[in-house]
Parts: sequence; structure tokens; C-alpha cells
Amino acid sequence: RGIISYPNFQVAVARRGDTLDTVAARIGADPVQLARFNGIDRSAVLREGEVIALPGRVAEPAPGTPGAIDITTLAGSAIDSAPATPRVATTTLEPSAGQTGARPAGEPVRHKVVRGETAYTIARLYPVPVRALGEWNGLGPDFAIREGQYLLIPVANQPAPVRSAAVTEPGRGSPTPTPPSAATPLPRENVAPAATPAPATPVNVGTPTRGSGGVMALPVQGRIIRDYKKGTNEGIDIAAAPGTPVVAAADGTVAAITASADQVPIIVVRHADNLLTVYANVDRIKVAKGDTVKRGQQIAQLRGGDNAYVHFEVREGFDSVDPTPYLN
Repeated sequence: RGIISYPNFQVAVARRGDTLDTVAARIGADPVQLARFNGIDRSAVLREGEVIALPGRVAEPAPGTPGAIDITTLAGSAIDSAPATPRVATTTLEPSAGQTGARPAGEPVRHKVVRGETAYTIARLYPVPVRALGEWNGLGPDFAIREGQYLLIPVANQPAPVRSAAVTEPGRGSPTPTPPSAATPLPRENVAPAATPAPATPVNVGTPTRGSGGVMALPVQGRIIRDYKKGTNEGIDIAAAPGTPVVAAADGTVAAITASADQVPIIVVRHADNLLTVYANVDRIKVAKGDTVKRGQQIAQLRGGDNAYVHFEVREGFDSVDPTPYLN
């Protein structure tokens, strides 16, 4: 049924096309309680693999039943990685109905998303890799989360829980995807235009490479008010007047347009060699997902009020790096 049982709580893993009603019917739970507990609209279609926190324990197979998963056995001995002086204040969630006792070794912490948080900020709080956070919770490629959503915080040096698939008869499993056709063709590829003669005055363009003397433009013409610090600030914050244009730091393609839990927009641009740039805390977005952008092209503008700054990150894959060596 897609249930993962821990000693003090349970979660359910969504299937393709699931809603809270179909999940509740499968596991024998109240869909209204599931919606309220997870902050999800009952009519919303869930992502395949998305984790749904259960407000109370539901019936589960007895130990040793084929297909049952013993998370405690899988987890083994946990590594207590909490720092001596925590950087954030945390509170222990009350166990679900009918559950008592302290959290056993190997059981992951549950984190409830609050307004203003993103997957990146939550990953830094604990600290865990954002990729592991996505794998443990079935997040999409843009790592989008909702206010009120429960996330499982990965246990150090442990893989994501095994989600076994039930064996079904032919024709009763997941539906076969519809192949491309003239009615629904594959997405068009962005073909680079033919090379044009070099301008009279050379410009600094090329594949962004750390330590190459800077091949990225500042996304905002302003002053840096917060420097990069690994594990604390994964980028730099650049302040300027409200409404100042925010531009693409280098040539690339818009990989995602998402938002934090309080709906502040975030733009992710993909560049060559698995390099990403992130522009957070922006307003009035000028591009769409899949658009090709050029270095210096406006993609958004700064928000108004006291929050007129852009949070700018450079990532090599999922790992953040100091943006400063890339800038000129």
C-alpha cells in the first residue's frame, strides 16, 4: 500500500495520479485529516513518490510478512550528527495517536515546512544534501515544497528508504506512457544559431569556469551585503534600488521557475558543464521555463520595500560554490 512505518510515525508514498482521496482509500485513512495534517488540497494531484505524513498509525503487515519493510533493521546504527550548539531552535513533534516513547536510533526527524522556507534552506538547517532531501521525500526536479508539508530529514550515511513495488498481473500495473505523435510531439529543441562575426570590441563570453578570471556578469548592479559562506549562506546577496533589473549572469536555459513556501519567486538557469545559477527574492519575472537567455538579458527585477536584494547562487550540480571567482 506504499506505507513506510517507523517506530513513532508512518508515512505513505504516493503513486502516479494519486490524490489524497485515493491514498486514503488505499490505506484506510480519513482524507480530510490527511489534507489538514499535510496542508494539501484534497483535489491536488500528487507527484509519484511524494511522501504524505499520516496523523495516526494505520494497520500494517505483521513483521516477516512478504513485502513488509522494517526500517529499524534497514537503518542500522545511526550517527548522531547534531552539533553541540544547534544553529536553529527545533522542537520535538508529538508522536502520532497511540504512540509513546523517544525517537529510536535510525528514525528520521520530521520537519514541518513554515512560510519562507525552501528545500535549500531546510537542507542547510540540519545539515543534509538537498539531493538526499529530495530523494527521501519524492520531491520534483525543482525541489518545490509547500507550507505545512512534512519532510523526512535524511539519516546520516543512510540511503533513502526502499520503496518496494507490488507484483501485479500483466495489464494491471502502472499505465504505459503514450508515445509521441503528431498530436502530442516531443518538445522542440533549442538549436543554437549560426556563428556571427566577432564584434569590433571583444567581449568576455564562454563557458563559465571557476577561476577563469570571471565569465559571469553581476545579476544586479548594486552592492554585496552578504558574502558566501558554505553551510550558512550558499550564495551572495546583492542589494540595489527596488525595481532594478535582474539579468542572467551567463548564457543558458531557464531550467525552473519555482517559489519559496511564502511564494517568493526563484529562477534557476542551466549552463554548460552541469552548472546552475539561482536567482531568489525577485519579482516581475520576464522569462518562462525552457527559454534560452543570454548573458546580461533581463529575467526579473528586484522586489520593493526593504527586501530589494537578489540572493544569487552558483551550483556545480547540486553543490553550491562561491560565486565570486565567476564574476567580472
